[in-house]
Amino acid sequence: MRRKDKSRGEPSPRQLRVGEEVRHALARIFARGELNDPALAGVTLTVTEVRMSPDLKHAGVFVMPLAGAHAAEVQAGLKRGASFLRGLLAHEVTLRFLPTLAFRLDTSFDHANRINELLHRPEVQRDVEALGEALEERAEAAEDEGEDGP
Repeated sequence: MRRKDKSRGEPSPRQLRVGEEVRHALARIFARGELNDPALAGVTLTVTEVRMSPDLKHAGVFVMPLAGAHAAEVQAGLKRGASFLRGLLAHEVTLRFLPTLAFRLDTSFDHANRINELLHRPEVQRDVEALGEALEERAEAAEDEGEDGP
């Protein structure tokens, strides 16, 4: 009997656990500064997430350089050093198969900043205040109806 294909659904607990272990190991490697690529010299990297494939043989590693500086060069340097990093990772984690590493820039911070900017625009603030006033009026009206009832 074949197992259901979970590749499109939520990651399994095992995928999450292994992804976190790989994330922590990569963070330790980056903190030690063991990469000799000129694009990575003196760059502080944050590993925000590691997404493991269902078979645990591939890892999507989401990274962000400090303040997003030179992101394209950093990503290119990580791509060049992926096999070396994989070797360092072998000393950090114990897995039957070491995953191939695919580095991607984490854009979630940019999305969060964009949403924050939108929420603080004057017209949005005006609409939020109007909605708050309408909800207060509705709550007061509901209280008044409750007092008159049996």
